[in-house]
Amino acid sequence: MSGDALRISGLRVRYAANAEVALAIDALAIAGGERVAVIGPSGSGKTTLLRAVHGLVAPEAGMVALDGVAADSMAARSRAFRRRHAAVFQEFQLVERASVLGNVLCGRLGHAAVLPSLLGLFGTADREAALAAIEATGLAEYLHRRVDTLSGGQRQRVAVARALAQAPSLITADEPVSNLDPVIADDILRALMGSARENAITVLAAVHHPALATAHADRVIGLAGGEIVHDSADGAPLDASALRRIYGRSVAPQIVQDLTPRESGDERSPRNVA
Repeated sequence: MSGDALRISGLRVRYAANAEVALAIDALAIAGGERVAVIGPSGSGKTTLLRAVHGLVAPEAGMVALDGVAADSMAARSRAFRRRHAAVFQEFQLVERASVLGNVLCGRLGHAAVLPSLLGLFGTADREAALAAIEATGLAEYLHRRVDTLSGGQRQRVAVARALAQAPSLITADEPVSNLDPVIADDILRALMGSARENAITVLAAVHHPALATAHADRVIGLAGGEIVHDSADGAPLDASALRRIYGRSVAPQIVQDLTPRESGDERSPRNVA
């Protein structure tokens, strides 16, 4: 890990003048290549944090910097800057009538020549990057399938592959597996985090279940009421006391037990592609 991929200071976000503060983070730094999961109840500020990272909300105070560049600056609007920062959404945001390959190639739009890419023409390097991302997410056999014929889990794999194909320095993921069953959710996060580790990509992912967060992230941050109330970087365990601060009530300790580990070397081979 080298340098800070993300740095936040004095950040305050509210969605209306007289509304409560939706996000209040005094200081947060995430190192390059670090894989961070953010947990917390609905309304705790997870999505607002990710939106602030991409400059999609205007804070009333504070600063968000990506690779040393302010997220709301003119420099952050450049094509070169945007292609270094990818996002995975809960709702997939795919071109439903296009193929898996066609969707994943969309992740290369920031790299490809503009006019040829508008005509669906991509160079060898772009296609190789897309195919590598498809392989990493276990979708090789679905290469030419239209995504509207795929299951929810397969569609989310396509969304992850598109982000990986972008070759970004940072990926944010907004509860990308919250609508999927635990086994498939585990597989998809394993593919995302494993590929990110291999390619030194920083990940900031809002995760709906503490067990998934502890199983796949280097660091777990807990939000409550828009504030950071737990950060494993401080050495604090994600125990019953921490869960009570995050969720506002007692949570069974076993909810944070790691998912059943797999044999080493299996992180890029999903056990099923559903």
